[in-house]
Formats: sequence, structure tokens, C-alpha cells
Amino acid sequence: MDEKTNGTQEPGSKEPEEARFDELQTDERSEKTVRDINFLLDVPLEITVELGRTRMLIQELVQLGQGSVLELEKLAGEPMEILVNNKLIARGEVVVVNEKFGVRLTDTISPMERIRQLK
Repeated sequence: MDEKTNGTQEPGSKEPEEARFDELQTDERSEKTVRDINFLLDVPLEITVELGRTRMLIQELVQLGQGSVLELEKLAGEPMEILVNNKLIARGEVVVVNEKFGVRLTDTISPMERIRQLK
């Protein structure tokens, strides 16, 4: 009898073999990662710049008309929130570029914080 198995090995079964792995080749792997990322580059995303939010009753909503003012929770001068697919990714300030509104990013959300938002 074999001392390793103490007689518990089934007849006809083989001894476990040591696992063998090929060495990683970093060049091929990084090229594959770039190809995988390139595959995603043309996926459309919805970008939203949020000025602020408020809550109101339906009764208040139906009374709104031209010239009505909605009071938002956000204070004047606070940064706008930039959302990608409804997930906060950055904050910024409103700017005008060639007579169009834009947003200058002032703070980006860290990748770790973005991952926490997914949960």
C-alpha cells in the first residue's frame, strides 16, 4: 500500500498530477485587452447634466404655467452633476462655447466610487 493514500485509493484510479500552466505572455494579453476595449468604443451612452431637482404635488404641477418658477434643491453656484447612463461620473460648471452651453469638469468621481455606485 502507498503511504500517501493510506489504503483509501480506489482500485484503478490514478494519482493526482501536478497542474502545469504555460507562462503568461504579457504582450499578447495587452494587445487582446486593447482589442476588447476597442470593441466597446462605439457603444452609445446617454450623458445628462443635471441642474437640480425638486419634488411637488400633482396639484402644484397642474398649476404651472408660462412664467412659473421652479425652486430647485441645489444652491446657486453649486456644481452641476454629470451623469452617464444615470450614474454620477463628474461635477462641473456651466460655460458658454460658441454661443452654446457646455460644462467644464471640476471634479471627477474615482473609479472605485463609481464601482460602489453600481451595487
